[in-house]
Amino acid sequence: MNTESPPIVRPRRRLPRVPAFYPVPLRVTRTGWTLQRQADFLGYLAETGSVSAACARVGMSRNSAYKLRKKPAAESFAAAWDAALGLPVRRVTIGDLQFLAHHGLVKPLFRGGKYLRSIRKPDSSALLKLLSRYDRLIGDRGRQG
Repeated sequence: MNTESPPIVRPRRRLPRVPAFYPVPLRVTRTGWTLQRQADFLGYLAETGSVSAACARVGMSRNSAYKLRKKPAAESFAAAWDAALGLPVRRVTIGDLQFLAHHGLVKPLFRGGKYLRSIRKPDSSALLKLLSRYDRLIGDRGRQG
């Protein structure tokens, strides 16, 4: 007769889907919230489910993370933060097409439940909208002359 109980096998925690996001535009400093730190923070936040743990991994304070989230142009970052914690994904639109075309989207990558890295994806829709605006502007000037 075996008196030992079988080991408890817990299912792996399914990582929430972290959408691609637009980084918060900040003055770049070596010790501040760089684009890479923002992406790493969201990746670790999805992995750990803890703001404090994610901040510790990127070397920033919890207080500064919440200040970053409250900045005026941080809507996309805040939406990705919510999604990383398992809240419903919300769509965010940003009106500054030049910012979007220049910076693009940042997408955290995961494998086996662990955050690996992030990649930058160009926002081609913003670039195409800008091109169509310039094309109309040039077309209007051509008709006036």
